[in-house]
Amino acid sequence: MTAEQSAGTHGPRWRARLEARWQAYVQEVTELSLAYHVAAAAVPDGTGDGAGQPEIAALLRRAVEARRKLADVEDALARLAAGRFGSCEQCGSPVQAGLLSAVPETRYCARCDAPSGTSEASGVSGELPPAEAGQDGIRSLPLAGRATR
Repeated sequence: MTAEQSAGTHGPRWRARLEARWQAYVQEVTELSLAYHVAAAAVPDGTGDGAGQPEIAALLRRAVEARRKLADVEDALARLAAGRFGSCEQCGSPVQAGLLSAVPETRYCARCDAPSGTSEASGVSGELPPAEAGQDGIRSLPLAGRATR
């Protein structure tokens, strides 16, 4: 029996949980992206990007964070299909059951997920540099990085 099987990380239970999270994040990304674009277009500055508007910037940050979470779930689904789900990507040991149950898309065991300049709660450090944002502020953003815990 492999470490993955002993941790109970195979089978349809995890796929169903991950797919439900995927659907929720797709809906959240869609709603936040639409809200951002509507709000930005309504700003009378003529640029259509809402630059300088804190409410619009907050919508964009929330949409970007939701997209990152969606990418984390997509990566977890790929690991599940490849038979690597539930194993720490850094050391290969099983991810603790409690951590996996709370956030099934997590990539690292608690030992390897030590703070490294990122927020432990979100796995994201600060705001994105402006050079990384595309014209729409969402599609061209890098999605790689550590998964949330």
